[in-house]
Amino acid sequence: MIEINATILAQILNFLILVVLLRAVAYKPVARLLQQRSDKIKGDIDKAEADRKAAEQTLAQYKAQLSDAQQKAQAIVDKANLAARQEHDAAVEETRKEIERMKQSAQAEIESERNRAFEEMKSQIVSLSMAAAGKIVSKNIDTKENDKLVNDFISKLDKSMFADLK
Repeated sequence: MIEINATILAQILNFLILVVLLRAVAYKPVARLLQQRSDKIKGDIDKAEADRKAAEQTLAQYKAQLSDAQQKAQAIVDKANLAARQEHDAAVEETRKEIERMKQSAQAEIESERNRAFEEMKSQIVSLSMAAAGKIVSKNIDTKENDKLVNDFISKLDKSMFADLK
């Protein structure tokens, strides 16, 4: 059994005084320091959570801006493609018109050359006719001779007409 004597009572009393002193001097400041540290950590965690949410919002805004920028860029590309296509079509149409003008000009020139050749042939026919008539009148010969001269004239006329056309 345990004997209670003055030494044990003194030790218990000393222990209780030590506990009270330690509590006043060491425990309360340490507990206060631990509470402050706990509050600081909790505040840092809350701040980190707020920063994470702000970062997510900023990321969402950047994604929205990027999407908008991509849409605008696509619109610009589409507009440029449309303008290029229209310019190409206009150039093709202008080329077609130029070809048509050149074709009409060539046809007009061909027609003019044909008319000039026809007029020249007509002039040669008249000259040859006059020459043939002159020969017929100057010789004053019979019908057989006239037929022969006319046939010769016609054959020369055919040859000269075909030579001019070639």
